[in-house]
Amino acid sequence: MKRALFHDDASPRLAIGLMSGTSADGIDAALVEISGCSTDTRVRLLSFLTLPFSDAARARILRVAAGDFGGTEELCLLNFYLGELSADACEAVCAQAGVAPDKVSFVGSHGQTVFHAPDAREYLGRPVRGTLQTGEASVIAERLGCPVVSDFRVRDMAAGGLGAPLVPYTEYLLYRDAQRTVGLQNIGGIGNITVLPRGCSLNDVFAFDTGPGNMVMDALAARLTEGKARFDDGGRLAAQGTVNAGLLAWMMQDPYLSAPPPKTTGREVYGAAYVDALCAHARTLGVSLRDTLSTATRFTAECIREGVERFCPQRPERLIVGGGGSMNPVLLAHIADCLPGCQVLTNEQLGLDSSAKEAVAFAVLANEALYGCANNAPGATGAAHGVVMGKISL
Repeated sequence: MKRALFHDDASPRLAIGLMSGTSADGIDAALVEISGCSTDTRVRLLSFLTLPFSDAARARILRVAAGDFGGTEELCLLNFYLGELSADACEAVCAQAGVAPDKVSFVGSHGQTVFHAPDAREYLGRPVRGTLQTGEASVIAERLGCPVVSDFRVRDMAAGGLGAPLVPYTEYLLYRDAQRTVGLQNIGGIGNITVLPRGCSLNDVFAFDTGPGNMVMDALAARLTEGKARFDDGGRLAAQGTVNAGLLAWMMQDPYLSAPPPKTTGREVYGAAYVDALCAHARTLGVSLRDTLSTATRFTAECIREGVERFCPQRPERLIVGGGGSMNPVLLAHIADCLPGCQVLTNEQLGLDSSAKEAVAFAVLANEALYGCANNAPGATGAAHGVVMGKISL
């Protein structure tokens, strides 16, 4: 039964989208003005900021996300802690825009993923898949005094999907082009691509995770600087090294790259254990840590090339790069080199904000949920049918 909190009211509303990605850098908050729903959606970014996690909070999140640390007490406290930080981020983006928090109609919060198991594993005698995001929505609802839509991934997984990627639905609403095939490559901790064939319908949209985005580069930058840097700012460290062909060839043997879509990946594959193995193999080849970082930067671009060449029946004529990786000119140059004949540009070159893109997407997904509209893209996630993703806290 279809039920909605919004009906025929097409007047603009203020909303906040919240996103915290696999890099666990902080909480992105986007304040938007939004109206309509589905293909009539209109959204305008008013303000954006990132509330960074403290070093201690980030370290704790990454330990929990590794899957072998913490118990019920840890998860409970982290959930409410991140709920409070999420509410802080909402209030901060309102203050930056000069908007009273009580003027916000709703919040869409992705939360912080601490575990994602898209492939079934045996548990108590039956195959079980699952996903877990933290950042208690009730805390945000209490602080902001408005509905909060959260926990989006689980409904898609219940319908047989991977629970990822979620952004392709909003990309279809906001980026489709009647004249050309458009690719949207997000580079957060993980890289993911959405392809919108020219003049496409939602059923034509396909998307998948290309492999690691910034995650491996971030870990190597931290090791290279002995923890002083969380990431390779502007690709400066990678630019000082050299891509090692032997190490790159070893990385390209990664079985994830040849696995067909729908597919998704995360820290459970490209986390600390992967980086340890990469560094160990680099040492056997006599490759320095700096050259390993340079090679990992090229690898992120090669993963995108591999995905496009293997799995995209319609090659993008334009690739719009977003996420933190779009701020790395060394990585962007590698991507352009890997995709000759494709126009590679950033959201900024279109007058948009790469950093805000995913946070805006969760405001849009929340808006769809409140209208009672299916807001997944089954062609991207592998779900059996469209579903309304998101739990609503009133």
